[in-house]
Amino acid sequence: MTSSENLRDIVAEYIEEKRALGYKYDKIEQVLYRLLKLAEQEGYSQPQLTPKLVNLWCRKTAYETESNHQNRIGVVRGLAQYMNRLGYPVYFDTSKGAISLGSNFKPYIFSNTELAKIFLAAEEIPNSKSYQFRSSQINLILKTLYSTGMRSGELINLKKDDVDLTIGILHIYGAKFNKERFIPLDETLLQHFRDYDRYMCGYAVWKDAEFFFVNSIGQKHKDIYHPYRDVLNLAGISHGGQGKGPRIHDFRHTFAVHCLRNWVRAGKDLTVALPYLSAYMGHTGIRSSQHYLRLTAELYPDIVTTMEHEYGWLIPEVTSYDND
Repeated sequence: MTSSENLRDIVAEYIEEKRALGYKYDKIEQVLYRLLKLAEQEGYSQPQLTPKLVNLWCRKTAYETESNHQNRIGVVRGLAQYMNRLGYPVYFDTSKGAISLGSNFKPYIFSNTELAKIFLAAEEIPNSKSYQFRSSQINLILKTLYSTGMRSGELINLKKDDVDLTIGILHIYGAKFNKERFIPLDETLLQHFRDYDRYMCGYAVWKDAEFFFVNSIGQKHKDIYHPYRDVLNLAGISHGGQGKGPRIHDFRHTFAVHCLRNWVRAGKDLTVALPYLSAYMGHTGIRSSQHYLRLTAELYPDIVTTMEHEYGWLIPEVTSYDND
């Protein structure tokens, strides 16, 4: 246990630790200070999370969306895990769902057939007079997300200067954990990028644009979700609603699982290959990548024997998946 004497000190040290690990934590910091304000209003200042305080915080307000409610619960869950690790008194009520240390969520892994339907459907997305490149754009966006495993935020933040069409390299700045990395493109995807670049040169909004993927008025493309939903609908793939999946982020999960599947079937040594996958995807370590080993074995029974026999010691039990 540290020498902190009150809850405010604990929160400050928690934020400091997270930022040292590469998280920006600006929005979460604001939420945590709302928690502190509530605690002080209720007369709590000791370094502990009591049942009353946790239940007050986790109570859903009248006009709060379910997403915001779950986000608030997630914030206090993270703080509780930190405090529990340091030995401070922490209240957990998993029966009521107030603080849960795990998640039953599993990512949606697209099949090869579904991917083919998605890319064909993207070509059918209707354009408009003011947005004549919509179909070509969403097609390349979805192909890139699957082919590279990039986070959607990394993709929409790509500037023209970050895309080297000569040698086929994407330069990622300011990604999660403030990591910088280079993503090489295979020949097929590189050709798609070159074709898109030539095609977009015919539009005035593109010529002076700073970002590689822009909307109809030349600004950074921010709305991937709605055209993605349109594509799923055209492809005949059901969608449970925002946050319920299949999510856009599931292209990243699918990339990782398909990559491991192909490596196992090709006889690659995963003990050597896995760190490369981790670096390529921008993980802070190989544990995030290791989670995909178990999922790969679960989805493809024909390679379970190989996975268990050759790499069983690498395969962790999967308790949760996040937006890594």
